[in-house]
This record gives sequence, structure tokens and C-alpha cells, in this order.
Amino acid sequence: MNLTDKAQLMNEETIRRAITRIAHEILEKNQGVKDLVLVGIRRRGVPLALRLQQKIQEIEGVQVPLGALDITLYRDDLTTLDVQPVIHKTEVPFSLTKKTVVLVDDVLYTGRTVRAALDALIDIGRPQAIQLAVLIDRGHRELPIRADFVGKNVPTSKREVISVCVAEVDGEEGVSIQDMAE
Repeated sequence: MNLTDKAQLMNEETIRRAITRIAHEILEKNQGVKDLVLVGIRRRGVPLALRLQQKIQEIEGVQVPLGALDITLYRDDLTTLDVQPVIHKTEVPFSLTKKTVVLVDDVLYTGRTVRAALDALIDIGRPQAIQLAVLIDRGHRELPIRADFVGKNVPTSKREVISVCVAEVDGEEGVSIQDMAE
């Protein structure tokens, strides 16, 4: 698949501002940090969740628990991914029971990744509530899933690809939109 760059949507500064705003929205909706935990979806959801954890600690002076979720085995497209999909470690070193889980991911598209993450979370425990925070919501839902906290809404066509880069994974920061060449 050939991709051509179309536009830069966010840079390091706009990502930082979006994380700050989302952190404030999470605190406002949940009236603080009581029983709040963050769980990032591997890969790029984890560093975004870590940034939210740091921002919430900066605001509230409390470090909320942070986990990392691998959803590979919960995906409904597992057979189309690879003969030997790469499994990463799920690390949720705390109970989810009676907690409000803020699930964090980079891009919300069809909703299938979030559905897989919900299944994985429910296998770990029974949270009081699950909320969804995403950096980018690009539309085109195939499942009835919506984000509670969104960094940026980006209407896209199905021919377009959103590329999120975070320093912890990619060595650079930014969000761009690309077009699939025919």
C-alpha cells in the first residue's frame, strides 16, 4: 500500500495540549481520582496513558494506577493479521473491581479495537465503569462505540490513514493524515 502525505494534524505541542485538556476532562467527569485507573492499549495507547497519568499527578498530586493491555488474542481479525501474531504483555497489576477504568488509545476508527479491549478488561475483572479516551477520533464506526474524551475529531474518508507517532515508540511526535494511492 502506497501512502502519500496529505497534512500534518498535530505536532508535539498540540498533542501535549490535547493530553492536558483530556486529563482535566477526566478529572471533572469523575470528580477527582477516587477509584480511577488508567489502562493503555498497546502500542501507542500506553505512552498516551502514561502522559495522562503524569498530567493528572501534576494537577491532583496523586498518582493513579496505570496498566497496559495487549488485545492481540481478542481481535476479531486475528486470522488475517499474521500466521504468528506478536503477543505483548498485558500488565494490569491492580484490581479493576469497583474501579472506573479509563481505557486509552491513539485512534478510534471502526471500534473493533475498543471492543477487543473491553473483552480483555472484563476477563481481568469487573470495573464499576469503563470510559474511553483517544487522541484522534476519525469516524467510520462499525460498532456502537464512542469516546468519552477526544483530543481531536478528524473526519476522514476510508481511503485516508491517520498516522500517530509518539516519541516512546516512534522516536518522533506528530499526527498526520495520509492518502492511499490507487
